[in-house]
Amino acid sequence: MNQARSVFLIGPMGAGKTTVGRLLARKLGRPFFDSDHEIENAANASVSWIFDVEGESGFRSRESRMIASLAERSGIVLATGGGAVLDASNRALLKERGIVVYLHVPLEQQLARTSKGGNRPLLETPDRAERIRELFEARHPIYSELADITVEARGRHAQIVCKAVCRELERHLSLQAATG
Repeated sequence: MNQARSVFLIGPMGAGKTTVGRLLARKLGRPFFDSDHEIENAANASVSWIFDVEGESGFRSRESRMIASLAERSGIVLATGGGAVLDASNRALLKERGIVVYLHVPLEQQLARTSKGGNRPLLETPDRAERIRELFEARHPIYSELADITVEARGRHAQIVCKAVCRELERHLSLQAATG
């Protein structure tokens, strides 16, 4: 695979972007970054704290700056936050600087995978299932349009999803080379 092109993983909370991203980076021999983790490191604060203090708009501003910084690097694997695709400049950067892979999971699986709580301020609501449904309906069309590759992660172990991503990356790059 072309070492200069980065691989950007997009998708909803609970899709496995971080887990699959780490495996993929290891398999491809590339550095791995998780945009939310990098934001937390830079701010020396959790995503939840940033949401509490700065609101979603403050977090999204930090997210855009971090994605711009990380997208400058060549040959990385980046797991983005679920809402990173909402910003048009983020979408343009991801599309321009790498191969965008959408890890798709059904609503039921998102709900199960996010049920343990964690650092998910958008799910701090009385009806988590409804909130996940709203986010899916708003974001799925954006993920689908932005993606160069879509991989179904439904109920599959991260190792299997990683292998599927690798196969699709090879196919994508072969098609690009053939069409010049």
